[in-house]
Amino acid sequence: MDRISAIRNVEDALRAFESGDADLGDTERRVAAVLRTYATEFDGEDDVFRAIGEEPVDGQVVVAPSAPAARERVLALSGLDPNARAESSDREKSESRNNSDDLTTVEGDGVPEFDVERV
Repeated sequence: MDRISAIRNVEDALRAFESGDADLGDTERRVAAVLRTYATEFDGEDDVFRAIGEEPVDGQVVVAPSAPAARERVLALSGLDPNARAESSDREKSESRNNSDDLTTVEGDGVPEFDVERV
């Protein structure tokens, strides 16, 4: 589906809503289907993934070639650094070795816990 076809399909869905031929739920599903079809054809052979987990990533939907790539796209769209967890973990290990008497841990690594599922 090209961009013009997608726009026309969304306009058709809105017209049906405005005329009372479709309710809001039907319109939302129709528009989401148009967008999903457009996005998957636009990105080629990629799949659609949904993030499930903590805010701010929970519920985000991305198109990606694999689950790891989907995780990276979700983090990028959320403005989060995908390498923050590894850097924080390395820092914690280093601080733990240097402060063996200190029982506190470094928190706030900035990357929420989440999984991605193929939709």
